[in-house]
Amino acid sequence: MPAPTTSAVVLDRVTFTWPDGTTALSGVSGAFTAGRTGLVGRNGSGKSTLLRLIAGAAAPSSGTLVVNGSVALLPQQLTLGVDRPVAELLGVAEQLDAVRAIAAGDVDPRRFDAVGDDWDVEARATAALAEAGLPPGALDRTVGELSGGEAVLAALVGVRLRGAAITLLDEPTNNLDRDARARVYDLVRGWRGTLIVVSHDTALLELMDDTAELYGSELTTFGGPYSQWRAWLDAEQDAARQAETAARQVVRQERRDRIQQESVLAKRAAMGRKASAEKREPKIIMNAKKRAAQESAGRLRVEAAGKESEARAALDAAERRVRDDDSVRIDLPDPGVAAGRRIATLGDGERSWIVQGPERVALVGPNGAGKTTLLEALVASAGRDEGPALRANAHTDRIGYLSQRVDGLDDAASVLDDVRAAAPRLPVAEVRNRLARFLIRGDTALRPVAALSGGERFRVALARLLLADPPPQLLVLDEPTNNLDLDTVDQLVDALSAYRGAVLVVSHDDGFLARLGLDLALELRDGRLAEVT
Repeated sequence: MPAPTTSAVVLDRVTFTWPDGTTALSGVSGAFTAGRTGLVGRNGSGKSTLLRLIAGAAAPSSGTLVVNGSVALLPQQLTLGVDRPVAELLGVAEQLDAVRAIAAGDVDPRRFDAVGDDWDVEARATAALAEAGLPPGALDRTVGELSGGEAVLAALVGVRLRGAAITLLDEPTNNLDRDARARVYDLVRGWRGTLIVVSHDTALLELMDDTAELYGSELTTFGGPYSQWRAWLDAEQDAARQAETAARQVVRQERRDRIQQESVLAKRAAMGRKASAEKREPKIIMNAKKRAAQESAGRLRVEAAGKESEARAALDAAERRVRDDDSVRIDLPDPGVAAGRRIATLGDGERSWIVQGPERVALVGPNGAGKTTLLEALVASAGRDEGPALRANAHTDRIGYLSQRVDGLDDAASVLDDVRAAAPRLPVAEVRNRLARFLIRGDTALRPVAALSGGERFRVALARLLLADPPPQLLVLDEPTNNLDLDTVDQLVDALSAYRGAVLVVSHDDGFLARLGLDLALELRDGRLAEVT
């Protein structure tokens, strides 16, 4: 499917190296077209770094980067002071103050200079905030008076109001509840200009015109949203694997033909030597036949070697098309959770729900509803059967808890030592074998935890939970897909599919929840729990 030809950003062999010598991008070439583009790639592939380069926040170490227009960037980690006015976050504070001062009678020329032609700034900013679903009066509030989701939406409105030709959004829906995500989707649908979005939110990626992938220092663009790109990639990989299998068969056949040919040539040579020894013909004729046979054998050997070499080259080319991306494949110990075993109770004073056996339960709700607090209460109540009106009680003390921050790891320890601390009775070799199933292999297991990438750190934290001895009977996961690339989300689903205990997960990622095979979904809102059907 061809993509539009108008290029907003062009990269030519762009390389970026951090001051410590680590290469984040190496020789990347490609282009982003006008319109909406979703940028995908694995954790650590350099997506956020690429956005910083386009925004001018960093410069390439080598290569050429051409940006056709002004750029605005909404980074993944927003640093927002709680006392900062929302008007300042929107970039209209100076104009707004000037308009209000002039309306109050201030005739200072500097006020008029500040306004310029932007006399409707207040109406425009108020309308933009309302469109994003922010409450009335938000323009005159501070960031600290907004919820976390509202602050992100306000920052997004600010980026939009700047009217840059090219806008860059880095994981804009992370930590947002369903309502806030829906508002982001609405803003994106009506976005004008070039928009480049890094995200693992498949619903957001479905709103894109194009999908660009950063893979192995190559930037390729597909004309279509994520689902179409994914279908194309899966089909292309299926074809590549079939081509690899066919090419391997050709190599084997050419090798067999060459060996068979060598056997035939060896027999002919032996017959020639026998005829020469028996002097069946005059020597001059025998020598002529010998030379002819040697020349023919040489030609046949060259031809056979050429065919085998061509077959190997075709196999090499086919193998390069096949991606060797690994998936988590694990065989976990049985945590001993019988189907009728009570694992946990969730309730709000009016109703309660029992998590039984190896059930999968989701807890959803708006930002600030208290989901994380409820999970922490559940973990703290391990083994107890009493709690407050809004309560969560665990009926087992074997709980594995993965917080939003993926903490609980010892940054100073090696990966191997950190995981062994949770399973001290397992031999070192067995721990390393099990870590390899989480794609933590070789020297990576000996590196300090602090040196891991985000994706590696997540897999180590997950391995520490799932490989604990004795194994947990209940896994409690708080927004586990935040900041994970789509491949790592796939790996998490693989790991949870192999886990035979109970799972309680908080997530705003509907696509992820749909893949878990939920037995129960509860919504927490205004201090009350309700079953979601």
